[in-house]
Amino acid sequence: MKLISLNVGLPREVTWKGKTVSTGIFKEPVSDRLMVRSLNLDGDRQADLTVHGGLDKAVYVYPFEHYDYWRGELPDTELPLGIFGENFTTTGLREDEVNIGDRFRIGTVTLMVTQPRLPCYKLGIRFGKPDIVKRFLASRRTGFYFRVLQEGEVGVGDTLELVSRDDNNITVADIIQLYVREQGNPELLHRAAQLEALPESWRDYFQRME
Repeated sequence: MKLISLNVGLPREVTWKGKTVSTGIFKEPVSDRLMVRSLNLDGDRQADLTVHGGLDKAVYVYPFEHYDYWRGELPDTELPLGIFGENFTTTGLREDEVNIGDRFRIGTVTLMVTQPRLPCYKLGIRFGKPDIVKRFLASRRTGFYFRVLQEGEVGVGDTLELVSRDDNNITVADIIQLYVREQGNPELLHRAAQLEALPESWRDYFQRME
């Protein structure tokens, strides 16, 4: 489990469908070691804090393994690391292998997995393709977010160490499956609705679905 690209970016204004929009989705790889703080990385910001950022979405992670899939899906699109808006591009951390509530250490930082990423229209801005939002969610290759439990410093090449495994055994992929209602699973839905490591908004949503 390794960090292969560390990506940050500040909000910028772009024109989208005739309107000026502020977005922080444009991330660029950096070679320096960076401080990871409770709300974001140094040099990184989110534009619309009503839906992006916050304690439960401080660091966005995207598995490098998914890039091959997207190269097949988007053969005419360049896919530099960080294009999905992720802060960490990683190897060895797929959605079906990581539990909500799992804790990791990387560099001097301690992190906890909180939730999958739900794409918004700004992913369409980054790719110049409005349909990428629907395709991204349908692919189930969403990546996930970390909450920062202990601030510290990270750099490219650092290894992620699993500190503790959440014994509820509900993976990020399980949460995505419930969200898209791919198939009924009342038992999993009930457990997810009670999962303390999952942000309250998600638990409320699943409770309404029960």
